[in-house]
Parts: sequence; structure tokens; C-alpha cells
Amino acid sequence: MSVAVRDLAYGDLASVIAVERQVFTAPWSLAMFVLELSKRDGVQLAATNGERLLGYLLCSLYAGDYHVMNVAVTPDCRRQGVARAMFEHLLKVAGPDANYTLEVRVSNAAAIALYESYGFRSAGVRPRYYSDNGEDAIVMWRAEGRPWEAA
Repeated sequence: MSVAVRDLAYGDLASVIAVERQVFTAPWSLAMFVLELSKRDGVQLAATNGERLLGYLLCSLYAGDYHVMNVAVTPDCRRQGVARAMFEHLLKVAGPDANYTLEVRVSNAAAIALYESYGFRSAGVRPRYYSDNGEDAIVMWRAEGRPWEAA
């Protein structure tokens, strides 16, 4: 599948909300997406195939560290390189030597494996982090100077 990665735009939000509701049991609101898009120092990406939105990635900059806030890929496009294409683009745009952090469900083995392939490592657990079911989150960091090329 051909995947193009570009900046996410306000015009994408209807498609983003549709994907968000498909993918997550506790989806973000439209206001949350608008807030993230308004952050000038963040990185907001859309993965597309032609006009179709395949996925999105939102990353904010806090105190010099990039925090990956939200990553989603449409269910029918998973395991086809969409998230990988967005992470490659993020690391090129924000910088390979920057510090990155994120939270991921302890049950999301596929996402954890993807993040580990980019040098993210577990730094702890946030108990009952997810409001929909009380699942714990693994806090992962990718520290400055670690190799970022995918394994």
C-alpha cells in the first residue's frame, strides 16, 4: 500500500473523528483535536492514500521533550506500515536526537513492539491510566542519542 505522510489539517478533522471513534473505546473530542492542532510547536501528522485518511499522529512539545499524545490507524490498514511511516516522519521532523515519551496500554503488544523498534523503552507504569476500563499504561521514553532507525 502506498502511504503518504503530511501535516494534519483542520479540514481532516471529520475523518479523524470517524477513525478515532472506530479505534478507541474512549475517543477524544473534537475540541481536544482542535487544541492539539493549535499548538505551533507540536507535530501533527496525517497518513493518507490518495484522499483517504489512513491514520494520524499527534505529538506535543513539553519542556523540551516530545510527548506522543495520540496515534491511530484505521482497522483495515493496520500492520501495513502506516504507523511506521508516521513515526519515521515524526522522528525526521522533530529530530532524531530529541527526547520522546508516550503512554501505551499494557495489552497493546503490537504498539509496544513498534515503539521498541524505534528505541523506546519502558520507564514505568501508570496504574489505571485509561478511563474506559482502568487498564494500566506503560510509560515509554526514547532518550537523546539512541538510534532511531527501525530495526
